[in-house]
Amino acid sequence: METMKVFLCRLFVVLYLLPVITRSSEQFRVNSLKGPIVAPFGGEVELSCQLSPPQSAQHMEIRWFRNRYTQPIYLYEKGKILYGEMTPMYVERTELLKDAIEEGKVTLRIFNVDVDDDGQYHCFFRDGDFSEEDITEVKVTATSSDTQILVLPSNIDDLRVECNSGGWFPQPQMEWRDSQGKVLPPASKSHSQDTDKLFNMKMTLFLSNTHPGDVTCYLRNPLTGQEEKTNIVLPGRCCSKNSQLVVKIIIISSLVVNIILGTCLSIYQKVPASDPLFEMNAVWICDMIMILCILMVFITMIISLIYFKVKGLLCRVNSPPTLDWSLY
Repeated sequence: METMKVFLCRLFVVLYLLPVITRSSEQFRVNSLKGPIVAPFGGEVELSCQLSPPQSAQHMEIRWFRNRYTQPIYLYEKGKILYGEMTPMYVERTELLKDAIEEGKVTLRIFNVDVDDDGQYHCFFRDGDFSEEDITEVKVTATSSDTQILVLPSNIDDLRVECNSGGWFPQPQMEWRDSQGKVLPPASKSHSQDTDKLFNMKMTLFLSNTHPGDVTCYLRNPLTGQEEKTNIVLPGRCCSKNSQLVVKIIIISSLVVNIILGTCLSIYQKVPASDPLFEMNAVWICDMIMILCILMVFITMIISLIYFKVKGLLCRVNSPPTLDWSLY
């Protein structure tokens, strides 16, 4: 019985002191930048981590690494850098900043950011047998303003329009829109990656000959939300209703001539044949009808000519200078 009391007493003491021992062993925590950190392609990015509570880390082991199974980007130990800038992909592209190491802060600076820098980075501190680490995630982004729209010949009556854009990361969202902002379903959409692993995008669209207005190629970086757009006024589309307009003008002119002719004939029929001026009126009416017909044809030609000139000028002004109109 006495032995049981001693055992329970010791167990109580151990359980009571366990939280204190645990707290005393937690010497520090590592806090890094909360991400993801957006890094522009070709630019630079700084990744910092800080001991909490702040304390000197000069005597500690410090590592920056991508994963535990590869060589570290940097290894700092015993007051000096033992390993750094030796990983092939980081040669002459990184720097370990130790200006604030007395406060437990170190910074990894990466120059000339490329697509392979995208991912997680571990910041690791060790002091004796105690160690802690934290992770920062880097998101590489690239947005291109180099977007071209090509108008290509097609084996069918529809017009084939192609949008090309290169130098994106991650893969952008891409779509066609009409002059009203309505999304047009593409005929095809594809992508590839260049030697820098940047995305090159291609999207085609078939438009009927009666499609009005212009079309716009939209690209959007899903990470930053940045948009790029290129607009094209389709050659011949701004004048696509010319033939219809000419037909309308001719129909209206014919109707006017028929109305005038009908009016003159009705007046002529009211004049009796016994009237001494009957023949003179007939000649006058015929002359007037001929003059009116000539005037209507002349006016129709003038209106059509002016219309074509103005619309042709607008087409040339609004059309992109890089397109080859000879394809049409």
